[in-house]
Amino acid sequence: MSKDKASRLHADWLHEQLQDPEFAAEYLTAATEDPEPTVYLTALRHVVEARGVARIAKTSGVPRESVYRALSEKGNPRWDTLNAILKAVGMRLVVASSARPRRRSGKKVATV
Repeated sequence: MSKDKASRLHADWLHEQLQDPEFAAEYLTAATEDPEPTVYLTALRHVVEARGVARIAKTSGVPRESVYRALSEKGNPRWDTLNAILKAVGMRLVVASSARPRRRSGKKVATV
């Protein structure tokens, strides 16, 4: 099998897998582990392309050209653009502690 054919098969497989919301969420979460921001933008672009750029642009209220620009290698999307695109693909950002979980001592935890 040629390298080009293998790449096409992988791209087709990935496109199909990214239709599954759970797979897409895990894919984006894994991309956040890379220190290079373009990795996350590329992963989000893959999700958007799998779902249809025109549809995501319409749903998010972000012009199609702006979606492409925001998710390009040189992209530097504003928070509201990124958030709108994520919402349109059915995702949201979640912040989690990177510290190891501690045992709870039974003390009440303050809530906001």
